[in-house]
Amino acid sequence: MAVTDPRHETPLLRLPPIRDYGTPDWYARLPAWAGAAGVPALLVLFAGFIRVHQLDAQWWSEEANTVGIATHSLTAIPGILWHGSGAPLYFMLLHVWMQLFGDSEIAVHALSVLFGVAVVPVGIWLGWSLYGRRVGFMLGTLLTFNAWLIRYSEEARPYELMALIGLVATGAFLHAFVHRRRGWLPALAVSLALLVYTDAWGFFFWGAAVLAGAIVWWRSDDRSGIARDLTIVLGAGFVLYLPWLVTLIHQAISSTGGWHYAPLIRTNPPRDITGSDRVDTLLLLALLAGCMPLLAGRRRRSPEATAVWVLATLAVGTSLLAYFATLLVPAMTARYLGPVVGPLLVLVAIGCARSGVLGLAVLIVTSFFNANPASFIPQDKSNMKDVAAELQPHLRAGDLVLVTQPDQAPLAWYYLPAGLRYATALGPDPHPTWMNWDNAQTRLQDAAPAAVVHRLVASLAPGQRLAVIRPLTEGEHDWTEAWSELVRQRSARLSGVLASDPQLRVLAGFHAPHFYRSACCIASSALIYVKR
Repeated sequence: MAVTDPRHETPLLRLPPIRDYGTPDWYARLPAWAGAAGVPALLVLFAGFIRVHQLDAQWWSEEANTVGIATHSLTAIPGILWHGSGAPLYFMLLHVWMQLFGDSEIAVHALSVLFGVAVVPVGIWLGWSLYGRRVGFMLGTLLTFNAWLIRYSEEARPYELMALIGLVATGAFLHAFVHRRRGWLPALAVSLALLVYTDAWGFFFWGAAVLAGAIVWWRSDDRSGIARDLTIVLGAGFVLYLPWLVTLIHQAISSTGGWHYAPLIRTNPPRDITGSDRVDTLLLLALLAGCMPLLAGRRRRSPEATAVWVLATLAVGTSLLAYFATLLVPAMTARYLGPVVGPLLVLVAIGCARSGVLGLAVLIVTSFFNANPASFIPQDKSNMKDVAAELQPHLRAGDLVLVTQPDQAPLAWYYLPAGLRYATALGPDPHPTWMNWDNAQTRLQDAAPAAVVHRLVASLAPGQRLAVIRPLTEGEHDWTEAWSELVRQRSARLSGVLASDPQLRVLAGFHAPHFYRSACCIASSALIYVKR
């Protein structure tokens, strides 16, 4: 019922109290401290346990590039990213983290684990504050056993941070616009800005937020207030992002993405987030059983019904906007779906909470399906650590390492000993800690293999060694995009030129790896030349 504020003559909406969907008897009998902290603590322990499945796993190229950038000073990181890709927030946080805990695989992966575990108490609190304890605990359980969060919690990349901030932004949007708690507007503006400071893919969440705001506006009696607040939030977020906008534009114009994936082939947002089709099906049953009654009858105009539409719009809208954008630049893959995790799982938690025994059964069964990370996490992301271990005894300070796939240079740099020089198919590499993606496709096309080899061999003194690391181009479907196809061709041509150079001889008896255990991303092989 609309009432009038005598001070401003502005229509206000009298909202019913938010309903708690029932508390189990066993939970009601627990002491207050155990109810408030015991269950969340147990879920956090479970989340931490299943997120350290491969804490010491060797990196692949994207992770090594991230760590290489983060080794530089905080003031240097923005300038490096100008020539690369990505937004600065995670790199700066990782830099501080490595200053405290080191740059080993375990130490660096631990930061992502921290973000991946933090979503659990944050989700419990948001669900609890919005729709009661049952939704809070069910959301916490979904987040604990979510396949996407488990898989990327051991990636030295900003994906888990994206999911955490996206969850906060989702909760702030519901508080601020669906339930009109305007005190949440600053939190929403800041979280939106932090989202795009973590990765530019956050702008797709912004677009979905505009669509969700339009739904709230259409269903609200306070349309002018909704429009005003949405404009303020988006405007404030954009102002906060302005210092990085020029860098984003430069990256969009100049950067060559190394691995462009076709969205229809490589990305299925529901399954990639939940873990499997069977989990999708079960969660959909609980979602429909719990939420369909809200969308018909007397409750279809309630704040809870509006929340269902908003959450569906945030999840589906973010995915669709990303998909349509990648029709122009096909770079969409599952690891970029972090902002979708929050709204999707909040929506599912509401459905599970409202569907009674069915929702509880679905929650238990789907958690069981995802409780074994080994069933959906790749065991080996690269084999560079193995190759480097075999190369190390044969290399001395001043020797040259040629990485024929340019974006693999940071990976070789991390695992090989200090004191070596580096080059790629582009020529000598003065900064092997990070990949310069500025016009990389054009630069690689212009780098004639014979000229590159001549320059590198000329830089060697007699007796010095040239270690050549080239990709194993297994899996033809992984080498069909423009960049990867060019890398494959140049690697083969460089190998041919080196083999025919009379100034070089192959180090007898050496090749790596001696044992190849495959890799999900990119694998490498190596041999060593000695200058006569």
